[in-house]
Amino acid sequence: MNTDAVLRCTEVSKRYGRTQALDAVSLSVAPGEMVALLGPNGAGKTTLFQLLTGLYVADSGAVEVLGADMRREPVRALAQLGVVFQQPALDLNLSVRASLRFHADLHGLPSSVSRPRIDELLQRFGLAEVAGKPARELSGGNRRKVELVRALLHAPRLLLMDEATVGLDPASRAQLLEEVLQARSERGLGVLWATHLVDEAEKAQRVVVLHKGKVLWDGTAQALCADRGAASLQGAFLKLTGGQKNATTA
Repeated sequence: MNTDAVLRCTEVSKRYGRTQALDAVSLSVAPGEMVALLGPNGAGKTTLFQLLTGLYVADSGAVEVLGADMRREPVRALAQLGVVFQQPALDLNLSVRASLRFHADLHGLPSSVSRPRIDELLQRFGLAEVAGKPARELSGGNRRKVELVRALLHAPRLLLMDEATVGLDPASRAQLLEEVLQARSERGLGVLWATHLVDEAEKAQRVVVLHKGKVLWDGTAQALCADRGAASLQGAFLKLTGGQKNATTA
């Protein structure tokens, strides 16, 4: 485990009735590091993100964001992270700018800070021309970009991306991934990117393979391929998970 981590999960477990959704999951994300959480649907990725964002509490184990324990200090922990959820979470009737101002108010950002920051991010992500439009008039790709801007607005140290490209066309998927990679590089963000798409996981510096609630691998994609004697991450993933064709390339 990384000792200088923006995110640290230690032996995190969660059960729903008879289903063990997560079983002693440990992982970390360092500043400026992108970690891909790769796993098929039902692997436990969404459950883990629910714990990381304070929506649910782990049965056992600990989640820390920059040293703040999610159970004991949820406000301090949540203030340090930004999230783009799998399900769209924009008010379709609000304009782009109004949505961002509302989010800034929730984080207690004064207008002297939030207004220039909103302008900068809208320009940075190519959204300045649609800032006055309601979200319902935007393309799916641009809606996702607005959600990414919103997640970055309060200058978090950790960015969580939960299957954020679901429903996007290939060009929009690639663009969103590139924007996150650039933000990571420019801002020193730690990024945890949950996905079932191998081509997205290949862009990360480390890959954590989650399968049936357990971490089966935590390391580089290259090391995983070498360990499994596979020519590609896709092949290594299939070998690691028993040959089940759950991860895809697009």
